[in-house]
Amino acid sequence: LGLEAAARARLKSRHDLNVRTLPVEVMVEWTRRLDLHRRRLLLSEALSPASRVFAILYQLVLAEYGPDLDGLVETARSPDDTARRLLKVSLTNSLAAAVLMPYGPFQALAEETAYDLARLQQRFGVSFEQAAHRLTTLSRPTARGVPFFLMRVDQAGNVSKRYAADAFPFSRFGGACPRWRLHSAFRTPGQVITQIVETPDGGRWFTLARTVARQGGAGDSDLAIGLGCELRHAHRLIYARGLDLDQPETTMIGPACRLCPRHPCAERAAPPVHAELQIDDWSKSVSPWPIAP
Repeated sequence: LGLEAAARARLKSRHDLNVRTLPVEVMVEWTRRLDLHRRRLLLSEALSPASRVFAILYQLVLAEYGPDLDGLVETARSPDDTARRLLKVSLTNSLAAAVLMPYGPFQALAEETAYDLARLQQRFGVSFEQAAHRLTTLSRPTARGVPFFLMRVDQAGNVSKRYAADAFPFSRFGGACPRWRLHSAFRTPGQVITQIVETPDGGRWFTLARTVARQGGAGDSDLAIGLGCELRHAHRLIYARGLDLDQPETTMIGPACRLCPRHPCAERAAPPVHAELQIDDWSKSVSPWPIAP
């Protein structure tokens, strides 16, 4: 609340912008909108307190560092105007997150609490998703954190976020493997569930998943956040305590079904692009799309 008040005051004093929170019925299409004519930043009541603070900081960062952000975008030489605008949004989000969760204090508390997301949320006044996203950015050479990856999906399996501090065990395109418990998180809303998975290349990963509310959406429009790291880092996490990390129980998973080489797989949802189907009159595979071993 103190940071929100300070951000509001700075927007007013330096940029002559007032912040107003309006009912959902008024902000039907937006969660945040800048009304330059009336010098107002309009926020939807649907935003949680943490998201409201982030929205104000986003506008403050944009107002104070716009030319610097534009310079970074131009340096990147994006292929078209849409890509340039999306890149600027991403950079502005990153800078706003750095204001909310300064690198040094955030990384230090993460290590001190064994990456307890609840403690990070309490200390910095952020949401689960904001804290999880920030964990994927702790790659400063002098103060590295655990190299996490993050994925966000809806209940239909559509992916809306992918970030990684290091290696990323899933396909860059398409959905995630249905055997990953990320999708099971919708059955236990608000609870953290863990799983150790193994990818076709033999890599092992410790993962956790939890649902989060979709900002501005209906009450039943939750999303699921999946966060993970290589198994060799799992001993540093509070969520792995009590597990046998030397001889763990693992779940075999793959990338998106179209790219996955695993056989047989009862959860395969699409035929692979790299192999022909093997279908005959004398047997029925556990997979709806049987391929050669």
